[in-house]
Amino acid sequence: MPASPTIHSESLQAPSLRRRLACLLYEGMLMFGVVFVASYLFGTLSQTRHAPDNRNALQAFLFVVFGIYFTWFWSKGQTLAMKTWHIRVVDRHGATLTQSRALARYLLSWLWFLPPLAVIGPFHLSGPESAVIVSGWMAVWAVLSRFHPLRQYWHDALVGTRLISTQPVKP
Repeated sequence: MPASPTIHSESLQAPSLRRRLACLLYEGMLMFGVVFVASYLFGTLSQTRHAPDNRNALQAFLFVVFGIYFTWFWSKGQTLAMKTWHIRVVDRHGATLTQSRALARYLLSWLWFLPPLAVIGPFHLSGPESAVIVSGWMAVWAVLSRFHPLRQYWHDALVGTRLISTQPVKP
């Protein structure tokens, strides 16, 4: 197996927070397609006639599908949204992620959502209240990257990965 390509250290500059959040928003829009196809597949295979009947199983299935999606693309360096915004995920030394590190990054990236969901669940909060809490936490989590020495998200720091800017290939 050939060694993974390494990026030169001078190009390990973190993208701006604005670009990273724009990429996150674009990734969220692209995930609608993944959710649609995966939900259709799940509903067909499980013969679900009424969506709430298998809600927890569908959520677990989508968690696995998202894990496969992100682990696959991150181990290749970029998702489609990351290619669009010229952002790449690498390890601390600039090498492409292994699948196990990409999977660890996926699991830790749930820090974007789990803390507010842990607050929402026990209190049975409504939709608008939940949206405010989740959005507020995501804003706090994003701004916390400003306090990291390399301007990385903290889940990236914990798993040993980093987001870097890439230059578009000129024809």
